[in-house]
Amino acid sequence: MNNDQLKVDKYLPHNFLAEKIILGNLLFNSGAVEQALQTIEIEAFYFKNHQEIYKSIIFLHNNKEIINLTTLTTYLQSNGLLKKIGGVSTLVDLVNQAPNLVDLDDYIKLLQERFLRRILIKLGYQIINSGYVTNISIEKIINDLENEVFKLSQKTEQTAVISSAELLSLVFKELKLKSLNAKLPGIVSGFQDLDALTQGFQKSDLVIVAGRPSMGKTAFCLNVATTVVCQEKVPVIFFSLEMSKEQLTYRLLSTQTKINNARLKSGRIKTAEWKILNSTIKELSTLPIFIDDTPNISTLDIRSKLKKIIIEHNKIGMVVIDYLQLMENSGSKTNNRVQELTQITRELKTIAREFKVPIVVLSQLSRNVENRTNKRPILSDLRESGSIEQDADLVLMLYRDDYYNLATDEPNVAELIVAKHRNGPTGLIKLLFNSKYTEFVNM
Repeated sequence: MNNDQLKVDKYLPHNFLAEKIILGNLLFNSGAVEQALQTIEIEAFYFKNHQEIYKSIIFLHNNKEIINLTTLTTYLQSNGLLKKIGGVSTLVDLVNQAPNLVDLDDYIKLLQERFLRRILIKLGYQIINSGYVTNISIEKIINDLENEVFKLSQKTEQTAVISSAELLSLVFKELKLKSLNAKLPGIVSGFQDLDALTQGFQKSDLVIVAGRPSMGKTAFCLNVATTVVCQEKVPVIFFSLEMSKEQLTYRLLSTQTKINNARLKSGRIKTAEWKILNSTIKELSTLPIFIDDTPNISTLDIRSKLKKIIIEHNKIGMVVIDYLQLMENSGSKTNNRVQELTQITRELKTIAREFKVPIVVLSQLSRNVENRTNKRPILSDLRESGSIEQDADLVLMLYRDDYYNLATDEPNVAELIVAKHRNGPTGLIKLLFNSKYTEFVNM
């Protein structure tokens, strides 16, 4: 180790002893190697020679070779790395560190804590330098920095790889808790037959709600969002790309107060209804439901806004996007809209997994439906169906026969077709549709 490196060492957080003890343990115990591989990145070691030693140990482990002083020395020497890491004396010094497997977790935590502090310092310099860059928009700079901060927060709660025995033990405990508390594992929709079929909307799921215009897609999702906020007491964010937030709020009030939407908008409210309206507004004002009516929103914007809500409220229960075909691609624009929507649906699925939240996306169906005698939608009716069908975990399709057939045997009945269900059965659920208040209710 030269004097120049020692000078640099003073400026960034690290712990030389912790690094040596961890590496020393790896040379004594194969179990320690497994533990380290699950939790420690190569860059977590501050010293370059320690990084090289750790990389070499990883290589030997991946090739199922015995790891000890002899095999490590041989590997380093064969690859011209022995001198680079400081010679045999560096390895002997590691071995002389008394292995303390009982405290290995503490040393790993110490190593990780110093590593995260170094990342934080570098991010601070990045923020300062970004302030001087004038050829990039301030919005993009802030978005990029928010992404870096979010990645940093995720590093503090990384999930380790666990064995099947540990996993089965966790599942068994979860089953015991569920048997004592009969609650759906997912987010309830408020529609009993749908919840029975899907067990609720699961975290990380991408849910597509599709239908032709005027089938009630927005009304259905607004009903679900209200149920989630009221029953689960978790924030819901509704991205409305087609309707303004005022229009959506009128719909919400109409559903909750049972006052016709047209009368609400025109202000023709009866005296007895003012009390209902006042109490409903007070109640809704306390609920964490957020409406964003930014037109042509991109997945980059959605990710940024979700982060802000998580910072303020710690969690999100559900995200609703109305609707997919009005979204913009965050990446480079192309003349192929199908490719753009493919990228959008994949990014939405990534966001759902990243934030561990169900994302419900409304989608239009193609006009092919109108050309058939039986106008009930099928999966191939999804516009750009290949990408949407592939990325979605759950596809729900809305159909109302009385929209096409006035003499139908089932007026005011909506069919909710579960056309795809990655983790369960498909089927058909019937709901009552009240056009007066634009709401769906259980049969």
